[in-house]
Amino acid sequence: MLHMIEHHFDIHTADGLMNTFVVHPDEGGPYPVILFYMDALGKREELHDMARRFAAVGYFVVLPNLYYRRDRDFCLQERTEAAMTAMFTLMGSLNAATTACDTGAMLEFIGTQPQADARRVGAVGYCMSGPFVMWAAATFPQRLQCIASIHGANMATKAPDSPHLMAPLIDCESYFACAEIDKWAPPADIAQLQDALQKSGTPHRIEWYPAVEHGFVFPLRMGIYNKAAAERHWERLFSLFERNLKVI
Repeated sequence: MLHMIEHHFDIHTADGLMNTFVVHPDEGGPYPVILFYMDALGKREELHDMARRFAAVGYFVVLPNLYYRRDRDFCLQERTEAAMTAMFTLMGSLNAATTACDTGAMLEFIGTQPQADARRVGAVGYCMSGPFVMWAAATFPQRLQCIASIHGANMATKAPDSPHLMAPLIDCESYFACAEIDKWAPPADIAQLQDALQKSGTPHRIEWYPAVEHGFVFPLRMGIYNKAAAERHWERLFSLFERNLKVI
């Protein structure tokens, strides 16, 4: 087992200071980089633990608080009406432009870190941030070697910057884990995404996870977490990152 080093950095962006959790092995680098885009509930210890799991197999992981423009500390604790309203307001403040800003800042940051190999970068997004990895890969096609969206929400919309419309701009391999029970990513949306990816010719895989709900990978999501499905998602991610980031 590799020994981990953890940091809490403020990454400078055009919009302010983005408080960020970084974890990587303590020696033997530089290591390939994983940009970890959070879900809507906010940056929290549950996600820190997931970042540590990536780092434990040899990655430099960058997990920012994407809500930093409005709230450095938001984390949904209870699903009260007020808390949910605050969360959806924060979600609504993020888009393709903020993703480009934040991704650019992270890419600049890893270039300054001796334990990070900025030539080998992958990204993973959960729920809210499924679209973010698509926008990031479309904006920085020369920088991202692979992306993964795990029960990504709103992957096909009527907006001009809908994630599925980014497919022709994406060169890297992409993976999409889709929950069978997911109002935020219904089959019709995923069909649009699949059609766009197939027409673009970009390497991809869309995988359905049967009989599980949106959020099934999060261990603390009581009543929704599915260990078997969550472990399959880890296997898929490790395989994706291994073949794209660790083979030079």
